[in-house]
Amino acid sequence: MIELANVGKRYGDSWVVRDVTLSVPRGELVAFIGESGSGKTTLLRTINRLVDPDTGTVKLDGRDVRGEDPVGLRRSIGYVIQQVGLLPHLSVGDNVAMVPRLLRWEPDAIRARVDELLELVGLSAARYRDRYPEQLSGGQRQRVGVARALAAKPRVLLLDEPLGALDPITRATLQDELRRIQKELALTSVLVTHDMVEALALADRIAVMCRGELRQIAPPAELVAAPADDYVAKLVAMARKHGEQLRALGGTA
Repeated sequence: MIELANVGKRYGDSWVVRDVTLSVPRGELVAFIGESGSGKTTLLRTINRLVDPDTGTVKLDGRDVRGEDPVGLRRSIGYVIQQVGLLPHLSVGDNVAMVPRLLRWEPDAIRARVDELLELVGLSAARYRDRYPEQLSGGQRQRVGVARALAAKPRVLLLDEPLGALDPITRATLQDELRRIQKELALTSVLVTHDMVEALALADRIAVMCRGELRQIAPPAELVAAPADDYVAKLVAMARKHGEQLRALGGTA
């Protein structure tokens, strides 16, 4: 379980996160959504101590992350970002194997885990293990990034705009894959996105951020039916408008 209690973060005189309290039960996926500057990425990064809050506490399974070694903590948490960050001089297999090697897993265990994960994310191990990032498409690189994040069997998965740079078809396919993997492995997960449609499609609950504040956290159906304020209603209306436009186009085909 992830627990954030009265978390706040400021840079200089500006608060980018203000007094946020929420929890993510084991196996749930919560999406943080909001426009740029809303504080959603900063809030996510307090979970793996890339950012330490100025107020409040962050706990994983009841333990305050400030009492954890930052390097050890990050190795125990899966982290997927938009830019992927694969090392270009390492093969796909070696990129996925990075954390298990740092944790001194046995070589046979590492190889088996790499092959298992490549298959899990839809890449044939025999075909892709020895390729290099430059030989992959954007969608394939992102799949490798997911495999790398899962390599050390993390209990928590953090996803910071992981699909934002992909074309719409690849993005839709990987949304389905991410949700399948998250459910299959029962990962406690936090997704940062600016796309309400993506949040509605993937999340068990959606946390709406605006100017560093948590405006509402609710399951998708509840969020759509009963927005807490005008800002949440605006985000919902935008997603609904896109759906109506698609339906209208289908009706005229």
